[in-house]
Amino acid sequence: QVQLVESGGGLVQAGGSLRLSCAASGRSWSSYSIAWFRQAPGKEREFVAGISYNGIDTTSSSSDSMKGRFTISRDNVKNTVALQMNSVTPEDTAVYYCADRGGAVVRTEVRYDYWGQGTQVTVSS
Repeated sequence: QVQLVESGGGLVQAGGSLRLSCAASGRSWSSYSIAWFRQAPGKEREFVAGISYNGIDTTSSSSDSMKGRFTISRDNVKNTVALQMNSVTPEDTAVYYCADRGGAVVRTEVRYDYWGQGTQVTVSS
């Protein structure tokens, strides 16, 4: 059974950094693209960043609010994907999810196969 588990969330002050991790079990991730999404209270889930199966290609959010601050990386030996979040703002407060799919990274959540339960990130002002 495929399981994705996010970790690393918590409370952070505005301007600080946080590193989220997503660990997979049940299959090898080396053939799957991975993406991070987030969902803030009362808002739709939105794409944050994605990385190709081999880690060569990354896709960033088209949102200006996230550009240049979030970096995605992966370790196919450990079956983990990380999201480095820098210069966070209260607008980054959300539940962050990782998800995988067998094709290239896309920004559309419905095209992802498996999802984790999410990890809460709260940014205080």
